[in-house]
Amino acid sequence: MEELFVHGLEWTTKDLFCYPNEFIYWSIQIVMYPYMTGLVAGAFVLSSLYHVFGQEDLKDIARFSLVFSLALLPVAAMPLLMHLQQTLRAIEPLLTPHFTSAIAAFGIVFSSYALIVISEIWFVYREFIVAQVEALKDKPGAGNAVMRFLYRGMTMGAYDVSEKAIATDHRAVKILAAIGIPVACFLHGYAGFIFGSVKANALWMSPLMPVIFIMSAVVSGIALCMLTYIVIMEWKKFSTTLARGRGDQAVKVLGGVELDVIKKTSRYLLGFLIAAISLELLDLIFRGYTAMKSWDILRSVMYGKDFINIFVLQYGLGNLVPFTLLLLPKMTIRRMVVALCLVLYGVFMMRWNVVIGGQAFSLSFAGYMHYHLPIIPHNLETFKEGLFGALTVAVTPFLLFWGINKIIPCLNVPKID
Repeated sequence: MEELFVHGLEWTTKDLFCYPNEFIYWSIQIVMYPYMTGLVAGAFVLSSLYHVFGQEDLKDIARFSLVFSLALLPVAAMPLLMHLQQTLRAIEPLLTPHFTSAIAAFGIVFSSYALIVISEIWFVYREFIVAQVEALKDKPGAGNAVMRFLYRGMTMGAYDVSEKAIATDHRAVKILAAIGIPVACFLHGYAGFIFGSVKANALWMSPLMPVIFIMSAVVSGIALCMLTYIVIMEWKKFSTTLARGRGDQAVKVLGGVELDVIKKTSRYLLGFLIAAISLELLDLIFRGYTAMKSWDILRSVMYGKDFINIFVLQYGLGNLVPFTLLLLPKMTIRRMVVALCLVLYGVFMMRWNVVIGGQAFSLSFAGYMHYHLPIIPHNLETFKEGLFGALTVAVTPFLLFWGINKIIPCLNVPKID
């Protein structure tokens, strides 16, 4: 009967002296929550580098990252919904909004950000939507009729595609992107704020936590957009080669275009990666220098129990190795893919070490707790809080992106002469 009421009992083991009511309450879904919200913010920041700062070399990937940000957006709250014991109560913070609670404020920020992203996409694609309405006007078939009805609704009655109207759309996109950058940062920064304001936890309580979360969010978002862009373009290259029978010529043209865009984007990734690593090391040095009364237990966790997770997997494999790969000359797509995968892994391990590592020691400062990720689920709880629950969250944005891209395509295959 105890298993039915104690959340965390099935995946928590204890060493030495721990209080009887202490468990690893925040599991893999709370690791996925800041990870997914970070991807949303990072993808939007990448798109804004073109729309706000006029980085023309990022034009191709900016439109893609904007649409991909929309696909990631609904998934940002998905880990929380899966973690909640009473999921039907999730709507209450939206129905009764206030800023006295960080969780309640999330509903307001999340809704505002969603409206900004949707509005920006509408202005970017309005000319395309109007063109689709005209193109499908005389085409027979139920599918074309449904799509035309959908596009007509998406126009919202705005059919003017004159030069003046398009110029107004461009100004609106720039304004929305400029507003969206701080909102996107606040959307993810508040996740760091939640952890950093927990006074009862020595590992989380740090004023640098929101800034660290924001920087690592931008890094992970840019890396995921680059990796997904490469995979899609490689698939298009492969399918185009098969369809047209152009062989090596087609491969060379598409690969050159892809590599050029990725090389330019990697410069911005490097800059944000340096900032994220610097802030994390600064926080680590600050904790060691101040050495508060909780430093002994923190030191035993960071340099003992979680040494491999923090210094080998996060800083070594997830930060140092990809940083070196990105700096090496004569970049190739293969090496870039490896570096991007390691960057995403490093940010994930940072979230893991914050969420799980922050619960690794007892509030008695005399014991430790260990989290064992449920692999094979034997009930709903171990499914949601286990490997398959995390994989469900990870796969969902790609399925949403596939559906959205059918309506508003964000990638075009380059012409092959």
